[in-house]
Amino acid sequence: MTQQQKHNLAKIIAKDLITVGKVPLAILVVIFISAMSVVFATHHTRQAINEKDVAQQERERLDDEWRNLLLEENALAEHSRVQAIADEELQMKRPDADKEVVVNLK
Repeated sequence: MTQQQKHNLAKIIAKDLITVGKVPLAILVVIFISAMSVVFATHHTRQAINEKDVAQQERERLDDEWRNLLLEENALAEHSRVQAIADEELQMKRPDADKEVVVNLK
């Protein structure tokens, strides 16, 4: 190939596609559309999987927090703890039997 014979590959391919006919050009367009739809579907699938993973991590975090809150609730509601707070901080005590008053509503 001499220096005068520089060929542009894109022009040659385009010229071949036009001269061969409409069928190869139509097939090329269909292949391109198909390839782009695969890329589009793959992108959205990866986004959906990522969102699902984030949601699962958030669910696990909330489950852990719920378990901790249940443990804390059980610890705070324990009878001996409530009794100790009533005795020490509020100076509460059980009334004597002779000071109890029973009210009957009829």
